[in-house]
Amino acid sequence: MNRQPPRKSISRLRAIYLARLAFRCLVLFIGILLYIHAPQTFRIIEDGSFFSSFSIFHLLWLVWMGDMLQQLIPSRKGMALGSQKNFGVWFRPGRESASGPALKAYIRSANRSAALVFVLWTVVTCIIGLLYRRGVLSASVLVLISVFFYVCDLICVLIWCPFRLMLGNRCCTTCRIFNWDHLMMFAPLGFVPGFFTRSLALLAAVIWVIWEVSVFLHPERFWDRSNAALTCAQCTDKLCTQYCQKRH
Repeated sequence: MNRQPPRKSISRLRAIYLARLAFRCLVLFIGILLYIHAPQTFRIIEDGSFFSSFSIFHLLWLVWMGDMLQQLIPSRKGMALGSQKNFGVWFRPGRESASGPALKAYIRSANRSAALVFVLWTVVTCIIGLLYRRGVLSASVLVLISVFFYVCDLICVLIWCPFRLMLGNRCCTTCRIFNWDHLMMFAPLGFVPGFFTRSLALLAAVIWVIWEVSVFLHPERFWDRSNAALTCAQCTDKLCTQYCQKRH
């Protein structure tokens, strides 16, 4: 009798992220339905309307703000190490020096790749903003675009990531731009006046600045050869199965 090989169980964190992806898909589906059948629910996006009436988008705003604030706290509860490696509490000295030439060469290469992604996404964001300014896209559509990016963010983590090809990183744990996600999601909202849009875009920009300052001040935390916590041997996240399944 041929025995079937045992099925590999997914990690607890991957299960959490899969549930989050399902939630985000549901948010996108509801958002599209509201845009078609109840467009008045998008009124809070307009300047000054956030505090005058209640909408389901108030709940979405709370979820988004909570997600971003969580990135500012050094906690591994439901959080991937890739988004927490900027905090010194998770740093474990690796085999390469924290101030050696190998680290400096890696950071220069990683920064060049990150700059390419930044330019590309800036162009995409500016095109969206231009279409909004020209009246081709409405504020409601920009919110739906952000929700679409909200879904794509976890698709990149759990299924396939085009940025990994551009950055050359092994997986999400070592990703140079892991905490750029909210900036990419909410940058288009910065073109729309109003508390709902500007508050999300502003906090996303703050998180991005903190991340980049951390890269500048503590580059050793972002490389698996200088930070042993990022190595495969230390990994418990097991988020990027397209890579992890080849290794384990």
